[in-house]
Amino acid sequence: MATNRPSTARKLIVPCPTCGGDSVYGPESPFRPFCSERCKNIDLGAWASESYRVEVKPDPDQVPDEDRPPPGHPEGKG
Repeated sequence: MATNRPSTARKLIVPCPTCGGDSVYGPESPFRPFCSERCKNIDLGAWASESYRVEVKPDPDQVPDEDRPPPGHPEGKG
């Protein structure tokens, strides 16, 4: 027979990426991993204004010859 016991599962608390405050990471937190709608919107605004950028290194096979460093240059291969 099943018993009705209170849940003993602990909530996962993570730091909010925007303000660093405590944030519950679970389905009960609609703004996870952020602590609030305000912090979520601040982060979204930073992405929209291109304050955050992901560095991409060009594929050497895709770089035109005139843009390649000359042989013997520290960034060149020869």
